[in-house]
Amino acid sequence: MKATVSRKAHFNAAHRLYRKDWSDDKNNEIFGKCNNPNYHGHNYELIVSVTGDIDQVTGFVVDVKVLKEIIKTEVEDVFDHKNLNLDLKEFKDLNPTAENMSVVIYNKIKPLINPDLDLEITLYETPRNFVKYSGN
Repeated sequence: MKATVSRKAHFNAAHRLYRKDWSDDKNNEIFGKCNNPNYHGHNYELIVSVTGDIDQVTGFVVDVKVLKEIIKTEVEDVFDHKNLNLDLKEFKDLNPTAENMSVVIYNKIKPLINPDLDLEITLYETPRNFVKYSGN
């Protein structure tokens, strides 16, 4: 039997969406207000979902205490109250869109869970705008 276990978390972070190789006009055209040179922030909501077989001994797909600690260490402690463009090496040359953030978060968590488990990241940038990424 398979089941999906999900854990919610949140963090606050600032970013600027822009490409260094584009003109100011083109960045403004594509990214609008999100291209503010003084950055802007979001209250991100994160859902980390792990799917796999239910262990016949423990009854777990994954130990939620372990998942909670992975999320705290790999995401909350790293991203919270940071300027993504300036403070995180992952975004030195990668535009910190919600899509790219989801991939980065996935890549930080996936090696730390059982390889037999499927992982899906859902990242809410706003209550209405969110991205799902599952490694494809």
